[in-house]
Amino acid sequence: MTTRHTAALGALTVAALTSTLLASPAFAADGEPLRIHDVQGSTRLSPLDGEQVREVPGIVTGVRTYGSRGFWFQDPEGDGSSATSEGMFVFTGSAPQVQTGDDVLVSGTVGEYYYGGRDGGNQSVTQISGPEVTVVSSGNAVPAPRTLDARTVPAAYAPRGDGAEGIEGLELHPSRYALDLYESLEGSNVRVRNARVAGPSTQYAEMWVTVKPRQNPTAGGGTRYGGYDEQNPGRIKVESLTPLSEEPFPVAKVGDTLYGTTEGPLDYDQFGGYYLAARELGSVDDGDLERERTREQRRRELAVATYNVENLDPGDAQAKFDRLAEGLVRGLASPDVVALEEIQDNTGPEDDGVVAADETVGRLIDAVVAAGGPRYDWRGIDPEDKQDGGQPGGNIRNVFLFNPERVDFVDRAGGDATTATDVVRRRGRATLSLSPGRVDPADSAWEDSRKPLAGEFRFRGRTVLVVANHFASKGGDQSLHGRFQPPARASEEQRLLQARTVNAFVKDVLAVQRKADVVVLGDVNDFEFSRTAERLTAGGVLRSAVYSLPECERYTYVYEGNSQVLDQTLVSPGIRRFDYDIVHTNAEFADQVSDHDPQVLRFRP
Repeated sequence: MTTRHTAALGALTVAALTSTLLASPAFAADGEPLRIHDVQGSTRLSPLDGEQVREVPGIVTGVRTYGSRGFWFQDPEGDGSSATSEGMFVFTGSAPQVQTGDDVLVSGTVGEYYYGGRDGGNQSVTQISGPEVTVVSSGNAVPAPRTLDARTVPAAYAPRGDGAEGIEGLELHPSRYALDLYESLEGSNVRVRNARVAGPSTQYAEMWVTVKPRQNPTAGGGTRYGGYDEQNPGRIKVESLTPLSEEPFPVAKVGDTLYGTTEGPLDYDQFGGYYLAARELGSVDDGDLERERTREQRRRELAVATYNVENLDPGDAQAKFDRLAEGLVRGLASPDVVALEEIQDNTGPEDDGVVAADETVGRLIDAVVAAGGPRYDWRGIDPEDKQDGGQPGGNIRNVFLFNPERVDFVDRAGGDATTATDVVRRRGRATLSLSPGRVDPADSAWEDSRKPLAGEFRFRGRTVLVVANHFASKGGDQSLHGRFQPPARASEEQRLLQARTVNAFVKDVLAVQRKADVVVLGDVNDFEFSRTAERLTAGGVLRSAVYSLPECERYTYVYEGNSQVLDQTLVSPGIRRFDYDIVHTNAEFADQVSDHDPQVLRFRP
């Protein structure tokens, strides 16, 4: 659930409160009584920010009794301007003493609240806090909702900001930009009807829907993020105003329909931006999306897969190991080689100096056997304690599983956390000096980040070099819905350095053997159209397998209703023909075993 600030409201004496209210504005500049649209103004910032206001009228449209306690109220008359919202949130700090349909007069302090602080880049929420509320009457009809649909939501997402202030001071143009439309309805009663689910329901009782289902659709019924100018403005998050203790939130997966009418105030938070706080929630109509299964590799095909197993450690329930194993055996058809990301050490997030992960990997291997799969062997390199980022204490790393009945691992001793593996010519072939070995682990590009793991494999007499990756996360980037437009991607700089290092390593391989078989794969934490991907493929040393798929299939992760590529597989020019599949088993479903979809590449070395 969304949680706003919970600072205690300062107590005011009766005399002080009376003095404050007498000094508060009760009239707008035109001499008319002050109304909500006067407080909201025609930009993202209130013209009355920091001021006390008196007896602003409106009808209560929704009450929040958990998290950021308060209520929304709305002027049923309005000023006829599309740029000024007629609704607003009132932050009470404790359980509000009003009900939906109450006609109220609200006095208090106008403010702009920023989730995560103003430096965080989020937009603000205009609200009244420290309120004195008078209920004039009860049982009134709430103002008619504005319908959000394919016709009313603009195709353009956001205006372009200017300098350090971003888009805050710009006049709103709700007919041009979706973010402006949503801001012009901040706090107002809105509704969606029969909306397609674009992001599955979560443990926080939320789901993402799209009111533009024909915009960049995926094969599963979601919305694909295929470029920085394809933000998909029809996406909106839906939460329920009813506490989970009173009514469970519906379970939904991508491609389902939030059927009927969902109605309530429109609000904003840092976890996805604008959302509909549903006073009335539609039902979920099953879209029949099923988890995918890939085909089995043929006898002469080498199958190489990658799977982010989301902080796997021995403290996880056996059910997680079993479901991951089921995915490897049935979903991925028991690949010959699997690059795993986010394998934690034997004590998981406990910060105790342990770095070994043999228990973590051993439990997964045993679960694979129990699921009817091969008894994989494995290789990995323990990181230095607390040097590879990720969950504190977890020491996540990349690991290779391989089926010894199908493929041989070429062991070359000496690999450790800080020693780089080099490319060595042996009998005209590019091989590794250390296998398993790390790719340039001392380079500053890998500071506080997972180092690439390189392994030398033999399949039917052919050498195949595989590099498993988990690049730096996107944490710290400005959000799509934030006040800075276009958003800055600060985390990209480290991934560009990492991509350069991996690209240089592959160049070294190809300098020794032009037609060497090299597979570079893993959680790249960046899109197929990103500068990171361009840097990885620079000079033609690698090409991305994702472009072999139809656009509607290009996604491995769902974030804020956008289906997108974060996990990638790339191949050297020597691998001319291949069959590539992103196996959609997790990202679109509410009951995920990981938040990433695995992928598999099949080819004949």
